[in-house]
Amino acid sequence: MEFPPPHIHVPQTTHTHTIILLHGRASDGPEFAEELFSSLTTKGTPLTNCLPNWRWVFPTSRDRWSALFQEEMCSWFDAYSLTNIDEQQKLQIDGLQESVSHILDILENEIRFLEGKASNVFLGGISQGMATALWTVFCAVERIPHRIGGLVGFCGWLPFANQLEELIAARSKEKEDAARPTKADIQRLVSNFCLATIDGPQPAQGNNTSGSGRAVPILTTPVLLGHGTDDAWVPVELGQQALRVVQEVMGGVEWKEYTGAAGEGHWIKEPEGFDHILEFLESRSIGG
Repeated sequence: MEFPPPHIHVPQTTHTHTIILLHGRASDGPEFAEELFSSLTTKGTPLTNCLPNWRWVFPTSRDRWSALFQEEMCSWFDAYSLTNIDEQQKLQIDGLQESVSHILDILENEIRFLEGKASNVFLGGISQGMATALWTVFCAVERIPHRIGGLVGFCGWLPFANQLEELIAARSKEKEDAARPTKADIQRLVSNFCLATIDGPQPAQGNNTSGSGRAVPILTTPVLLGHGTDDAWVPVELGQQALRVVQEVMGGVEWKEYTGAAGEGHWIKEPEGFDHILEFLESRSIGG
């Protein structure tokens, strides 16, 4: 089954920037767009009115079988448990492979649409959409050789986070008697793990990611992550774990915690959460 076409909210004025936002499990692109645009900043307006020259792209996942719920669900990958994220985690691999490839296609298209201005294209998501957005960036080192404008994620987690934390800790221990691994070392370590998980073992030499000692451009992208401390669906501890890994890998990372958001805490806190998104997007799009 193919992925449905993305839901697009066109700019109100001259198009200068694009943001691609991924929905959570059992939702879809149009539904996520409707929920997002019905939420207001402290200005009393939705994000679209605050950013009239932005194109908003809301991809929709294809339906896939849920081993937990024993039914077809619109989801980026099959996540069996958020109580024990190691439980049956291999079920995630096929969906991650398909979804990461699909979102990279969209990301490349939007960069081309803006005449190659990767810094004017942003990526993000909520819940499972955040998880998929993170993996997309970690796997993008060959296909997107530039830093993008920013990455935003809320109420989410990181697939295979325990393995990634162990991998980073082991690399740090290996080098404790010498120099601490550089950011570039960690970037290549994590990227190679993610690519090998969905595509098989990676070659020792890469396009511009292996052996150079330089930071990987897309993994210097600034990041905004947030989570409700009272999130009833994705425990905040999983968001904090994702934060720890992202801080090791990415550029400047901002973290926001909220209490009392809608949806039993599994949503962006209104209006302050939307103010934080607006501030993040505006501060990284000056002069675009």
